[in-house]
Amino acid sequence: MALLTDRFHVPLTYKSIARLALITLAVIGLYLGYLQLSNNVHAVVAGEVYRASQPSPDELKELAKDYGIKTVLNLRGNENGKAWYDDEVATAKSLNLNYIDFRMSASKELTIEEGSRLMAIMASAPKPLLIHCRAGADRTGLASAIYVAGVAKLGEIAAESQISLTYGHLSLFFIGAYAMDRTFEKLEPMFGFLNS
Repeated sequence: MALLTDRFHVPLTYKSIARLALITLAVIGLYLGYLQLSNNVHAVVAGEVYRASQPSPDELKELAKDYGIKTVLNLRGNENGKAWYDDEVATAKSLNLNYIDFRMSASKELTIEEGSRLMAIMASAPKPLLIHCRAGADRTGLASAIYVAGVAKLGEIAAESQISLTYGHLSLFFIGAYAMDRTFEKLEPMFGFLNS
């Protein structure tokens, strides 16, 4: 039984729509897997700010060498006693990098004061700056958007593109990470953007 018909008069059945949905989800899943395997490294503003998922000590060394990183901004917060954290702090120290902790949750909105403080931290940090969280998608996306909007002043579209599927963020209102989208909308007046 035909559900819809397109302009070429090819009937679309429930089965073909379900197949298309599964293929789409599989492609998105493969892309998200690729982002994790590639450490989700991208330039936010080339020569100034880079974003990534949680780097291993060797990956941090490579990023510092390849991009001249001078500061690491860890959005997971101080986790003294956890191997990933202790290793990262030790590696940063061995490379003579500045290291900054700023605790965020991907499922909790920042207050305006927290957003303003994060922007000030990024503005004053020695560059190039590497921003990371665990996956480099949600918290890192929001921090990157704040940098693009409030520090680099590259505009709303450029800023909002940092919180997108391109980097692994799903902007779906019913998932916890949508708090990052809501936070950016709440902060827009701080950047001079009119809420629409």
